[in-house]
Amino acid sequence: METFDILIVGGGPAGSTLAYSLQGCGLRIGILDKQTFPRQKVCAGWVTPEVMRLLNIDLDDYASGRVLQKISGFRISQLGQRQVESHYPNAPVSYGIRRIEFDDYLLQRCGAELLLGESFTGMARDGDAWRVNDHYRARLVVGAGGHFCPVARAIGAKGVSELAVAAQEVEYRMSAAEKAACSIREDVPELFFTPDLAGYGWIFRKGDYLNIGLGREDKSRLSAHVQRFCDYLSGEHKLPGEITDKFKGHAYLLYPHAVRHMIADNVLLIGDAAGLAYPQSGEGIRPAVESAILAGDVIRDCAGDYSKARLQAYNDLIVKRFGERQPAARLLQRLPLPVKQFLARWLLKTRWFTRNVVTDQWFLQARQPPLHAINK
Repeated sequence: METFDILIVGGGPAGSTLAYSLQGCGLRIGILDKQTFPRQKVCAGWVTPEVMRLLNIDLDDYASGRVLQKISGFRISQLGQRQVESHYPNAPVSYGIRRIEFDDYLLQRCGAELLLGESFTGMARDGDAWRVNDHYRARLVVGAGGHFCPVARAIGAKGVSELAVAAQEVEYRMSAAEKAACSIREDVPELFFTPDLAGYGWIFRKGDYLNIGLGREDKSRLSAHVQRFCDYLSGEHKLPGEITDKFKGHAYLLYPHAVRHMIADNVLLIGDAAGLAYPQSGEGIRPAVESAILAGDVIRDCAGDYSKARLQAYNDLIVKRFGERQPAARLLQRLPLPVKQFLARWLLKTRWFTRNVVTDQWFLQARQPPLHAINK
């Protein structure tokens, strides 16, 4: 039986960031993932400069042979309304990346032993540790496998009623003719909020690639909503051709709505496994990275004691960083839906709201105080 100090289940940005942050600590760390990398990952795929700073990524190095699309503005509207563009002269304010490249880049540099192409089949207590898949023993098991993380289910998330966002999206390489016909600017993603305020869609060009998707808190008839959104884009001449690739789905939890526990004896959840996505934008990459950095801080302080009592510090840091779970409804949230819809129709036509609230506050998290970066 192979023995690890820490076994991370999930090789996405959360898992690889945690391993990277713990390099040099003298811990044997493994990352278990059912996929081999590089692998396709459904995601709109943009990250802020703050994420790149946190990860200590050399932008020139990353851009060598990979997509790193600079973003200098956003076009925002409610479906069917006039679009409002916000431009940032001190660009870039974000970067478009391809998850197939980004996740593999982070994983290959993380320093952990990679146990790829192997599914998690179960875990059982083994003294002060866990036995995973009957042949790995780990003092600490970290769930980093996204919304459906098997470690989260193993410690009680299965069967818990949580309001999840369901999304479908596609990313494909455009032909030369499609690139010539594409009206979407590479540096300006376009966002479209649905009239019922249950979600938003987007179309985003990353060089040769086009990413289209829609996410909703109401997952009922999601495919029909996605089709209507694509029909709208086509009618507005925003699609350069017929979409022949298949849309893929995924789900994630918005932080205020998640109720799953993030810690147990010798178990800790990070990223989407812990349900940390920002409530307005649904972004999960920055919360995943930040949760991994905070987890790394706590793990170092634990000095090998990964009891629930010692891991409580991680839970406290997450609450301090992201706020209380299940907060009381604010005034705007308590308004009747027709009133909120009326306000949204008006506000989404204004440059002040689309820039200062939607982009700066919701999507760029510009008001969030910086977290310490990983130093290497």
